[in-house]
Amino acid sequence: MTWNNLATSVNMELLESQNERDARVEDLWRHLDPKETGEIDLKGLQRGLKKLNHPLKNANHLLEDVMKAVDSNGDGKIQYEEFRTFVEETESQLYSLFKSIDKNNDGKLVKDELKAAFKIAGLTVPPAKLDDFFAGVDRDNSGAITFDEWRDFLLFLPHDTPGLKAVLSYYSSTVTINAEGDTNLRDEYIDSLGYFAAGGIAGVISRTATAPLDRLKVYLIANTGNATESISAAKKGDAVKAVRQIGRPLIDATKELWKAGGMRSLFAGNGLNVIKVMPESAIKFGSYEGAKRALASFEGHGDPQNINGVSKFIAGGMGGMVSQLCVYPLDTLKFRMQCNVEAHGLRGNKLIISTAKQMIREGGMMSAYRGLGMGLVGMFPYSAIDLGTFEFLKSWIISYNAKKMHLPLDHPDVYPGSFATGTIGAFSGAFGASIVYPVNLLRTRLQAQGTVLHPQTYTGVVDCARKTVGKEGVRGLFKGITPNLLKVVPAVSITYMVYENAKKVMHLR
Repeated sequence: MTWNNLATSVNMELLESQNERDARVEDLWRHLDPKETGEIDLKGLQRGLKKLNHPLKNANHLLEDVMKAVDSNGDGKIQYEEFRTFVEETESQLYSLFKSIDKNNDGKLVKDELKAAFKIAGLTVPPAKLDDFFAGVDRDNSGAITFDEWRDFLLFLPHDTPGLKAVLSYYSSTVTINAEGDTNLRDEYIDSLGYFAAGGIAGVISRTATAPLDRLKVYLIANTGNATESISAAKKGDAVKAVRQIGRPLIDATKELWKAGGMRSLFAGNGLNVIKVMPESAIKFGSYEGAKRALASFEGHGDPQNINGVSKFIAGGMGGMVSQLCVYPLDTLKFRMQCNVEAHGLRGNKLIISTAKQMIREGGMMSAYRGLGMGLVGMFPYSAIDLGTFEFLKSWIISYNAKKMHLPLDHPDVYPGSFATGTIGAFSGAFGASIVYPVNLLRTRLQAQGTVLHPQTYTGVVDCARKTVGKEGVRGLFKGITPNLLKVVPAVSITYMVYENAKKVMHLR
């Protein structure tokens, strides 16, 4: 026996004598084996835990792990000696973990001690989940967890060396399944509704504020005029003229749109944007969280807050792809409606209905999904880069502020303020948008083909790329990137600022 194990044994003797411990273990065994057969199988273990109202009573998948951990001879049944050995070893390990958390050595764990222990272990636990965990273990609601409560709750933790990550995963599993075997709507899922609402609010505000820039971007992408004048000026070394020619399309586009309908023309399609952004945000965040949970299970720890960087990248991309797939028809309708705006032409709902009828005549529902492949290909890296970059920079700022202020990482003062949040959000959005812009340009042209602004038609993605490069050069693949970035920078900045502040109002982390 090592010195640490000997010390643990001596300390546990102070809590109860060996005779008291043996009597307690025997009493627990009698509840699990009421017929006194001397052994229990998986079903018997489940029946016994239900009688004890133990948290594991409905977690069948975890009970299988418990059986493997206790059944040392591998005969598919648990005998009393196997059970007693398992209990003694597990209690000793749980006591060591308990003492490592109990910093003031008063024999009780308070919420701040648990919170600090999770932080030291590198685990990010939302306040609501920490509250639920504490309440689940603190059976007498005294505001502190005794070792008896700790031991009784975690006794069947199926791990050789229980750590806080295993404890958290174990707790999550025990509260997920109800008596009918169905999944409960846990607080973290209820909290997700708050995240969806915050994201929807942020999306609507940012989209509306940047609608004119989005309108200019679509106009410039759909306009396939060549850039010979600016290229010729650049070749002759006339930098001033080249710059003027580069900026002229933006100025001309603004004049044309204003002429077509004034301020209202600059907001054409924004109604669809607002209708689209609410479900898009909800689906994106929901899919992102769902992908994180799935990847956490794949990694084997079940904690979506601690998945590795690659998994976060994949989860972000999946969230963007699923939301893009669901709202793509609205996107296509918006693009085509913006491209059909003419001076003294249809406006408002009449324009929406007219554009939708035109799409149906041209190809039915399939016309709403033109360019979908390119959209999904472009959305995955954009969403992954955007979310990944923002989270990385936000974490870096939190760590820097915590070290500078000598505060814990979860202290409110170490989180970036609105200006910093907007800045890193703008950078992450611009970075992702620039990388995938050519893909999105091809997708937009496929969506807008055959409209007033974009009469050119294509047989597919390759044909669209060939004709674009052939007529406008490689530079044509980046046409409209200036107004796009002018839209992305404030849009993403506003989105993250509103989202982070909405989370604070809703007490979400």
